[in-house]
Amino acid sequence: MSMPMPSGASPPGEPAAPRDSGRAAGPAPDRRRVLAGIGAAIGAGAGATLGAGPARAAIEVQFWHAMAGELGRQIDRVVAGFNSEQDAVRVVPVFKGSYTETVTAAIFAARTQSHPAIVQVNEIGTATMMAARGAVYPLYELMRDMGEPFDAAAVLPPIAGFYSDPAGNLLSYPFNASTPILYFNRDLFRAAGLDDRRPPRTWPEVEEAARRLRLAGVTCGFSTHWPSWVNVENFSAFHDVPLATRANGLAGPGAELTLDNPVLERHVAALAAWQKSGIYAYGGRGTAAEPMLHSGTCGIFIGSSALAADIRAKAKFDVGYGMLPYWPDVPGAPRNSTIGGASLWVLRGRPMAEYRGAARFFAYLARPEVQSRWHQATGYLPVSRAAYEHARAAGFYDRNPGAAIAIEEVTLKPPTDNSRGLRLGSFILVRDVIEEELELAFAGRKTARDALASAVRRGNDLLRQFDRASR
Repeated sequence: MSMPMPSGASPPGEPAAPRDSGRAAGPAPDRRRVLAGIGAAIGAGAGATLGAGPARAAIEVQFWHAMAGELGRQIDRVVAGFNSEQDAVRVVPVFKGSYTETVTAAIFAARTQSHPAIVQVNEIGTATMMAARGAVYPLYELMRDMGEPFDAAAVLPPIAGFYSDPAGNLLSYPFNASTPILYFNRDLFRAAGLDDRRPPRTWPEVEEAARRLRLAGVTCGFSTHWPSWVNVENFSAFHDVPLATRANGLAGPGAELTLDNPVLERHVAALAAWQKSGIYAYGGRGTAAEPMLHSGTCGIFIGSSALAADIRAKAKFDVGYGMLPYWPDVPGAPRNSTIGGASLWVLRGRPMAEYRGAARFFAYLARPEVQSRWHQATGYLPVSRAAYEHARAAGFYDRNPGAAIAIEEVTLKPPTDNSRGLRLGSFILVRDVIEEELELAFAGRKTARDALASAVRRGNDLLRQFDRASR
């Protein structure tokens, strides 16, 4: 099991630290050592720990997660609901810091066979978890072996695709999924003479609206957070353009980046031109740009749907919502967006009784009413159509205009190999490379073509290193 993310990084789709993540210090451990270390540690003790052990009133199942603040409190509520309705299993949620810190803690705990049964891992850590052969207990095997009902087909396809193997088997439980949507400040739209009931739907419309906002004296026409996640990864999916070969890596190892394509090149060139003219305000990596949304100084902001609940509660301005913009002359656009967030993985080397408890917990999480409550409280996507219908029947979308946009966006059309998601090893490092090259383009130090060509070359080197380390 390798590090899904380097030190200090939070996954896209997550609210900013410290509300939802901690900050790790120091360099990420070497991938080869980590993969070998946890696999050996769990494997060495597996035979000794699979016995039933002494009987006790309730089986305790440790659940290590990376959610602080309000999201952590919502996890506690979900777990309390499960624990209160039965007395055979007691799930214990434990906050372990950022995603990096959480997985690192599990790795070190595995050396002494004190690791948790359940650990939360960000979505781009999926390839790394799959590479840790023998260290994980795939969800579909767990539910089958423990005889617990679980309908994997009920999981929304864009979510299931991220966490399934090439045969379509679900490997981990999709717990907190999000996707980027468009937010706009209706007060600023009205002041600029724009229709505050109609969000911009295409990139030319974003350009025109941002230009008029700037002419009206608005500091920031538009911005985004997580530049690669929004402007490369989801942009590609929404335009049905491949990010990499082999179905963006979902078909197996050996994928190579295909970022240097005309559609993405045109988009990056447009962003660079808009940055120069002042209608686009690059706000930095990760969550750094989010204050421009929360403060109400940015007319248009493209960010995670997981921000919506917080914005509805705290915004001092009238908020509007829309889908991701698209270039209308690209064939097949718009397609569907993809997800960020994290899933819950089960680690091998724990007593069988804990696996029975974990399976019961996942069956509980899969209930539409449980998913619906989590979705409504946090802003994360409902995992299934049934959970969405439960929230709709409860009047949630009537009370919260725009809350359904994320679901509509990820299910807009059936996903293709270009829009099901991605599974690329060391992708957090690849994402860093992409964002370095984007910054050079935005600063005018490289053309869009040169920046993307460099991202492909450097990124492919990282992918090949991962493939070699995972053999």
